[in-house]
Amino acid sequence: MGPPLRDLQLTAASTKGLADAGEEESLLSAYDEENSGNLHTIQVRVTGMTCAACSNSVESALMSLNGVVKASVALLQNKAVVTFDPALVEDEEFINAVKDAGFEAEILPDPSTSCSKPRETLIGHFTIGGMTCAACVNSVEGILRELPGVEKAVVALATSFGEVEYAPTIISKDDIVSAIEEAGFEASFVQSNKQDKILLGVSGIASEMDVQMLEEILCNLKGVRQFYFDPTSECLEIHFDQELLGPRTLVDLIESGSYGQLKLLVKNPYTRMALKDLEESSKMFQLFTAGLFFSVPILFMRVICPHIPLFYSFLLWRCGPFQMGDWLKWGLVTFVQFVVGKRFYVAAGRALRNGSTNMDVLVALGTSASYFYSVYALLYGAITGFWSPTYFETSAMLITFVLFGKYLESLAKGKTSDAIRKLVGLAPATATLLIKDKGGNVVGEREIDALLIQPGDILKVLPGTKVPADGLVVWGSSYVNESMVTGESAPILKEINSSVIGGTINLHGLLHIQAYKVGSKTVLSQIISLVETAQMSKAPIQKFADFIASIFVPTIVILSLFTLLGWYLAGVLGAYPKEWLPENGNYFVFSLMFAISVVVIACPCALGLATPTAIMVATGVGANNGVLIKGGDALERAQKTKYVIFDKTGTLTQGKATVTTAKVFSGMDRGEFLTLVASAEASSEHPLAKAILEYARHFHYFDEPSSRSDTQNHGVGSKSFGWLLDVSDFTALPGQGVQCFIDGKRILVGNRKLMTDNYVAIPDHVENFVVDLEESARTGILVAYDNDLIGVLGVADPLKREAAIVVHGLLKMGVNSVMVTGDNWRTARAVAKEVGIRDVRAEVMPAGKAEVIRLLQKGGSIVAMVGDGINDSPALAAADVGMAIGAGTDIAIEAADYVLMRSSLEDVITAIDLSRKTFSRIRWNYVFALGYNVVAIPVAAGVFFPWLRLKLPPWVAGACMALSSVSVVCSSLLLRRYRKPRLTTILEITAE
Repeated sequence: MGPPLRDLQLTAASTKGLADAGEEESLLSAYDEENSGNLHTIQVRVTGMTCAACSNSVESALMSLNGVVKASVALLQNKAVVTFDPALVEDEEFINAVKDAGFEAEILPDPSTSCSKPRETLIGHFTIGGMTCAACVNSVEGILRELPGVEKAVVALATSFGEVEYAPTIISKDDIVSAIEEAGFEASFVQSNKQDKILLGVSGIASEMDVQMLEEILCNLKGVRQFYFDPTSECLEIHFDQELLGPRTLVDLIESGSYGQLKLLVKNPYTRMALKDLEESSKMFQLFTAGLFFSVPILFMRVICPHIPLFYSFLLWRCGPFQMGDWLKWGLVTFVQFVVGKRFYVAAGRALRNGSTNMDVLVALGTSASYFYSVYALLYGAITGFWSPTYFETSAMLITFVLFGKYLESLAKGKTSDAIRKLVGLAPATATLLIKDKGGNVVGEREIDALLIQPGDILKVLPGTKVPADGLVVWGSSYVNESMVTGESAPILKEINSSVIGGTINLHGLLHIQAYKVGSKTVLSQIISLVETAQMSKAPIQKFADFIASIFVPTIVILSLFTLLGWYLAGVLGAYPKEWLPENGNYFVFSLMFAISVVVIACPCALGLATPTAIMVATGVGANNGVLIKGGDALERAQKTKYVIFDKTGTLTQGKATVTTAKVFSGMDRGEFLTLVASAEASSEHPLAKAILEYARHFHYFDEPSSRSDTQNHGVGSKSFGWLLDVSDFTALPGQGVQCFIDGKRILVGNRKLMTDNYVAIPDHVENFVVDLEESARTGILVAYDNDLIGVLGVADPLKREAAIVVHGLLKMGVNSVMVTGDNWRTARAVAKEVGIRDVRAEVMPAGKAEVIRLLQKGGSIVAMVGDGINDSPALAAADVGMAIGAGTDIAIEAADYVLMRSSLEDVITAIDLSRKTFSRIRWNYVFALGYNVVAIPVAAGVFFPWLRLKLPPWVAGACMALSSVSVVCSSLLLRRYRKPRLTTILEITAE
């Protein structure tokens, strides 16, 4: 581990504090119950406890003190809560009592003060190396969750990645890294969610004085939070506050502060992570080839040499106490066992030290048994003259096959993260920065690294190049291909004030854009972050695998011991003939081979990889198809979906409402009527308000020349049209409309409820006109001025072309569709009839959508909600599966489980279909993992040997074990062939 990141503005974090919830809650509840009268409660950290007997000893020692009312000891958290009378016992006595019991102790801060103020937490990402199976994951997660200040910890085996939510005032990221490394794993910090990080290559460092100069420059820069310089790789890592400092400004200040001596080159942090994956695969390949190089000669001596007299006579030549063949085998295998196979001993020792077991324990146990028995057989033969068979080739071939399996596994696991690498590859490398003078005139250009773009920069985007950052077009027009980010194949026209996404491709015209989102805030970065988070997540079904993994290895070890004892006792008692024994062998050797095969063939790796690899591939496939999945739990719920609730406006419809009718029922001039309505709606953000404003603008366009300049300057949605009237006391009434005052008179624009609540009469002929509009799937908007109803607007929002087919397709999949809208019943029914939805909930307030979801959930059904992710957030959060549709430029919607990048309803079917395919694959993975062991372990244990003479030599068992996890990973990789259902085939889908 390198030196820790230098912390400039944060004080040293204390390692004392609160730990995980769960058991902590019971301790604190005990504190609350007993903290009455003159009794006090303290927390004592106890180190050295390893089992329940230890915790009982500590508890007894504390309870023996005079004045102690209650003592509760939490083994997993190494903590005790003691309720006592301070007049009878002092704090020091607790420490002495625990020490007398044989443990170390320290008093922790008062929990009442620690919990009184909410603390801010960070989410840190860490790379974790050295994990081999689900048991390792459980061990690391357990270590992290026990650390004080850590709220949550999730570790992913398939990505060697960990996400930890922690309180920086209690524990630092360096403490977290140290805790992981002390447990025997490798760890490094990647980034947190509250700070931007920049990785720089530094040239020009010639001496320690130059390093000190660099540190001095960084210490004096406002906004730099932490930095770390690695002299070996000449790599500088800086964490900074983006509100105070931009990346390009940071680089410029460092270079200018060194008077040009230091030159900085920005590096992509994801590239370094990809190199780590490559290094792991390369290391595994080197170990495998080394093992193969030394194992092949051993196998050659065992199988081929006996048929070649010259070679065989050389092997039989006695050299000292042993034959030459024995010396060669011993030397070759010793190198394989303790040099090539060193990693298994290190990992096994690490696991045992942490009180857990994993695959490495099985490999180390099986190979050690084979190796040390062979050594014993040689020494015993040299002393007694009775030469038993040796099994050196078993140990060597076993290690070689396991390493081959780990190498194939690393390659397969590497392929599962292709989606992230592809997304990273979308990011542009460079950008052209336009340099302007104070008057806003372009005076030059500068080629910069795209990672150095800052908010507010004006960038030139040439035809055929990538858009360098999220921003707004300030000059020019062109078509942009956004399919690589949103999945939308058709190019999108971009004009002034249009938003653009970094990583998309400018097709034709020249554009000038102003960057407004950079670094981790860009759409592409957030997509990468979502995919990473999803690939790290654990589906609830993973709990089953974690439980099995926690008991798997001990069970196999016990089973192997029973196998050894069973065959040995059966032989001694004469239950099978001596003809079954190997030449010069005995009952113990015969039994030992069965026991070693059992140990070797059992592998929890396949079980641990069954779910995460499938989820990784699925999230990557989803991202490539414009469907972002936020986690394995979302996948598991979505595949059981029974109801899909659609919002009407903007989801089933195109969200581009247009005014089709404007009827005036008073003597007012049509232009005056539209001016009143547009003035009232100008302050509203509702889609219907924008449609009304657009309609009125077109009416006034030819009447007032000034409106042309207004349109050019402000756009369609502007509130600064010259012909708009001044309004006062504007109020938006959700589910009803708007009201305000113009010239001292109240104007109401909305539905019937708004009118009746304000005692505005609706004449019959107006009511009939509105009914006709609603029955033709248009929304009627009533307008009242000075308590008189003066007119009606008819607004239509066309349905999406695929809406009816998608609803029908969902029904074929066994999923019922429900439409929820705040619109009136007649319009809702007309739209639902056109789409094919039978279940309609109309005139529902925004908060009422969540209530509709809860009603459907009462029967135990899984309910999905499809909305636009803005005003549907409560419903998206209430649903079992929230799907935010058309959120290409608003990717970070916390309420949704799925983010559908396009506005197409086809992606709803894609999301559900992909979820079902994924969990079908996961089930097959568990069949492969568990079925393999169910069949192979009895064969390895010799259950069928008495009848079929069928047995599994240990080296063959090693080959089977190595291939088991690879088969599971390759099964998951089949999901990469997933193709989303097309509209032409959706109707052919049938419920599973």
